[in-house]
Amino acid sequence: MSNYYEILGVSKNASDQEIKTAYRKQALKWHPDRNKEAGATEKFKEINKAFEVLSNPQKKQMYDQYGESAFERGGYGGGSPGGSAGQYYQQGPFHVYTDFGGGSNPFENVDTGGFSDPFDIFEQFFGFQTPFGGRGKRQARRDVYEATLTFEEAINGVKKDVVVKGESKSIKIPAGVDEGMRIRFSDFDLLLHVKPHPFFKRQGQDIYFEKEISYSLAVLGGTVEVPTINGTVKLKVRSGTASGTTVRLRGQGVPHPQSYAKGDQYVVFKINTPSRVSSKAKKLLEELEGEI
Repeated sequence: MSNYYEILGVSKNASDQEIKTAYRKQALKWHPDRNKEAGATEKFKEINKAFEVLSNPQKKQMYDQYGESAFERGGYGGGSPGGSAGQYYQQGPFHVYTDFGGGSNPFENVDTGGFSDPFDIFEQFFGFQTPFGGRGKRQARRDVYEATLTFEEAINGVKKDVVVKGESKSIKIPAGVDEGMRIRFSDFDLLLHVKPHPFFKRQGQDIYFEKEISYSLAVLGGTVEVPTINGTVKLKVRSGTASGTTVRLRGQGVPHPQSYAKGDQYVVFKINTPSRVSSKAKKLLEELEGEI
């Protein structure tokens, strides 16, 4: 049985960025257009197979629990590449499935029936270009169209009119998609772009928000109102809160496109230290310093 971590040369606790960096190094080294050693093509497939699993949080979780056997129902040619390199949702011609989840099983809607074309994964990761002269054992390139979504549209889902081969098509985008993801139709792909939000930062299905609090609130404690993608909530600030303290709001993140599960929101407290203080405030702070 293959060990995907060993194939990429990373530890089990490797970050997403470490996995991407390792994949870049290994894929460039073993691409059959560049490496003419015997077995290079098979090695290249194994590298892409490992990356496809480890770069997808749900597939990675399945692999960590059940090993490679969780993905043995098929071979190359039918899967869904995950991670920021590009995710696919298989569709019929101009038809989008509206049921992307259900049930409490976190793996219920994860595609385990095979793996994607390794050259597709490579070209998605490297910007749809090969840095070498040839194209390897490649099939004809698929037509790719693009759609740009607002932050809110990507989170909540939306219908978009897209001109495909000169004809306008209304395509339903599922909730929870992210920058660089794709929806695959029978004869073309739709590449998605997402505009950034002015104050929310997104990492996968999680949301990060920095909340400024006053020095007095950080010392004494209290409550603050914090925006989430689902509305405003009140959050308790404990006395003695340090700058950088992070609070997790479970289930307040982005829905997964293929399940009913949601990510979380993380609120990072930043203490607003004034550049100038009055003489009275200065005196009070000096008295406070003596008490600590």
